[in-house]
Amino acid sequence: MSLRIPFLELDRMHQSLRIELEAKFSDVLQTGIFSGGNEVDDFAHAVGRLLGVGHAIPCSNGTDALEMALKVVGVQPGDEVIVPALSWVSTAEAVVNMGAVPTFLDVDQNGLLDLNRLHEGISKRTKALVPVHLYGKMVDMQALTAVSRPLGLKVVEDAAQAFGSYQGGIPAGGWGDVGCYSFYPTKNLGALGEGGMMVTGDASLANHLSLLLNHGQPEKDVHLISGRNAKMDSLQAAFLQVKLNHFESMQQRRKALARIYLDRLKVQPLIRLPEGMLNADHNAHLFTIHCPKRNYLKAHLEDRGIGSAIHYPEILPNLPPFSDAGNYPMASYISQSTLSLPLHPYLTEEEVHTVCDAVLDFFARG
Repeated sequence: MSLRIPFLELDRMHQSLRIELEAKFSDVLQTGIFSGGNEVDDFAHAVGRLLGVGHAIPCSNGTDALEMALKVVGVQPGDEVIVPALSWVSTAEAVVNMGAVPTFLDVDQNGLLDLNRLHEGISKRTKALVPVHLYGKMVDMQALTAVSRPLGLKVVEDAAQAFGSYQGGIPAGGWGDVGCYSFYPTKNLGALGEGGMMVTGDASLANHLSLLLNHGQPEKDVHLISGRNAKMDSLQAAFLQVKLNHFESMQQRRKALARIYLDRLKVQPLIRLPEGMLNADHNAHLFTIHCPKRNYLKAHLEDRGIGSAIHYPEILPNLPPFSDAGNYPMASYISQSTLSLPLHPYLTEEEVHTVCDAVLDFFARG
């Protein structure tokens, strides 16, 4: 079925940037440098300046970023790492791929790691925590680090969805030992393929990360450690630099459209709207509502030519690779009640009103 208002339209975004992207593509072709080089360095420096972080290290994707971050902070096979029960699979996958054990904790009503339960998950084997800034909203990092630092626990922030969120002037990713971003095409800052980044204020960790992602090489044919190939390619860095130049205006547009959703849908008491979406600690990545009969609402919208998405239909502990029999009531409730409505910078205000009309019509029909 062809939707009048798809959940996401990357082609519309890229059409508006077509001339700039094609010019950048031509530049890269002319230089003939497709791995490393100035494009990657320039992108790293631009992100570092924008976020105010000490070290920004581009890499292949957000999942690799998480794995490398866990490695450099010292996570070893058999260590326990605290992760929220609700997230994209990469959060727990990265822990398991390190040979460590994910310790799942339930989330709060915003889908964020429930800090009131933090001490329940900490044991003598706990090495690190991975707070996830889900949907673009940040975990209370001041409260989390107040617990983790006295205990010597490492913090790797999963900021895959939260590029551009800030708390107390510090960006998502800038609070922990290492912060990890994804530049998957659907993100607020998205590549035209795969891409990721790690940020840290620790020069030693930054050096370790830079070695790790390039076969342990500080220079060609010199290998100081056993590493991997997780470099960002030059073309993706070049495209991301183009998009970074438009990032702030795109963020303003996201917030403006989110405000329309919030104003229109607040009249319906059966809908729980996202909290703090217009604040600095939310980058308006996803507009998620909680409502009864979520699946029926999704079908209702589709019948009217409107796309929507479910983030995420199953909690991590229930997935076969992790298979944890614990009880995670809030995470389970959110996974069964949350629906993401269309939100991106190239959505028109008229389209947002059309989505709101359809949502309100669903509840008016009882």
